[in-house]
Amino acid sequence: MNPLDLAAAAGQSPQSAQQALGYPALFVLVALGALVPVIPTGALVSSAAVVAFHHQSPPFGVLLVVGVAAVAAFTGDIALYWLGQRGVRSRGGSRWLKRLRGRATPERLEQAQTKLDEHGVLVLVVSRLLPAGRIPVMLACLLAELPLRRFAHGDAPACLAWAAAYGLIGILGGSLFSEPWKGVALAVVLTLLISAGPALWRWLRPDRSDGAAGPV
Repeated sequence: MNPLDLAAAAGQSPQSAQQALGYPALFVLVALGALVPVIPTGALVSSAAVVAFHHQSPPFGVLLVVGVAAVAAFTGDIALYWLGQRGVRSRGGSRWLKRLRGRATPERLEQAQTKLDEHGVLVLVVSRLLPAGRIPVMLACLLAELPLRRFAHGDAPACLAWAAAYGLIGILGGSLFSEPWKGVALAVVLTLLISAGPALWRWLRPDRSDGAAGPV
């Protein structure tokens, strides 16, 4: 190998190393985020998509980010559902089932149960795309004693749609700015606004219970 080839290989190795470490890290973080809701997985996927948009040949890099994120989210969901099933089947429950119950208000759980009865596992797709919609529907599936295989059939397209949606946010951020960090910042802001949107809407919406009475 001549010196020019060696120089080219040396220049490519750091980027290749970052890619080799980046995708496993993305998988682990998204899978953990599905189990423990302290990791902003949507912002993570969008940011990874921005970086892939700038540093890899489109659309291969973004598609790979979406694929890794979808598989990771599916893995985390299946693990959480399996742990929840163990709690449903045991007399004393489990800490995982208690955590799921604690993250779903009775009103949201009742709505999720109604949607599950009406639409079946297809409601999982919508629940993944709505902020704070995943856990109530998953809990409704657990309480309905939905088999793991049937849950997986609905959750797989749900995770793919979720990853694709946040991947598109990353493409938007990457295409608007030539500098990756600006695209990442925009993607993070957009994902945080999406996550906080429902809570902000409920806070800004006037309380209808205090309104005037209707016509008698």
